[in-house]
Amino acid sequence: MTEVVEAPTRSYLIAAALLVPLAWFGNPAVALLTGMGLTLVLDRPVLADGKRYGKLLLQTAIVLLGFRLSISEVVEVSAGSIWLVVAYVLGILLVGALVARVMRLDRESATLLSGGTAICGGTAIATLAPIVGARSDQLGVAVAIVFLLNAVALFTFPTIGVWLELDQRQFGIWAALAIHDTSSVVATAAVYGEEALEVATTVKLGRTLWLIPVALGVSLWLAQEQAKVRVPGFVIAFLAAAVIASFVPIPAIAIDVAGTVSRILLVAALFFVGTEITRETLRKMRGGVVVYALILWGLGLSLTLAAVLYTDVGS
Repeated sequence: MTEVVEAPTRSYLIAAALLVPLAWFGNPAVALLTGMGLTLVLDRPVLADGKRYGKLLLQTAIVLLGFRLSISEVVEVSAGSIWLVVAYVLGILLVGALVARVMRLDRESATLLSGGTAICGGTAIATLAPIVGARSDQLGVAVAIVFLLNAVALFTFPTIGVWLELDQRQFGIWAALAIHDTSSVVATAAVYGEEALEVATTVKLGRTLWLIPVALGVSLWLAQEQAKVRVPGFVIAFLAAAVIASFVPIPAIAIDVAGTVSRILLVAALFFVGTEITRETLRKMRGGVVVYALILWGLGLSLTLAAVLYTDVGS
């Protein structure tokens, strides 16, 4: 008797069959679109654990990328953009507070979206949610909005960069500041080029470290002394990889292999991330909270683009 392949097994087989050509093609945007298309057509997540797989693969890809950087390169890449990172984070938080007051947006949604826009998207939102006491629906909508804006950036930023003739460093800095989540920053920069990828990853992880003082500040503001704040583990691992690359002689072939594996894992991660976009996610994106998110994002991406074009930060 022929055995019937169970639905979960069939889903994994379909995902595996798609990942092979996607990894070969190597475009993270195409991988994300493929995963999203599957979920929207089937009207259900393709894989029950897609979110977990995507997160694990992405973080592993970033850590492997660290072996291609050295401390001297990290300092060199970050030095010229530190002031811009500080101005961006503090500026978005300040404008976010003012716009939320004018729009009379609820404090929880405003804090989640301003923190996510200023620092690191979903990671910041997930960290701030328990601190501000956000409801599950507020958390879900904030994450959904940020994720879809990341998807827009993934497909449009490389085209804009080519049109404006941004060099690799300029594009890397712009992507690191104007895109919310680390995953989308890395994926978008990877589409543009290797140097853009290295610059963007380094600057973005420096921006992510702002999660510590911001979360502490929000905790003190709300007088919630029990709030837990932690640096994402993959950030520490990435920095550790960069330290190892700085002081331990690593064969060139090993570094090349790490880079290749990192790119493959990145494509796979974006496929799994795409499978998390459901029809319900799209339906939730409406109202003042969407307008608020668009105002912050539009302001941030336009000002940072002007900065890399008209100042020496990208040189």
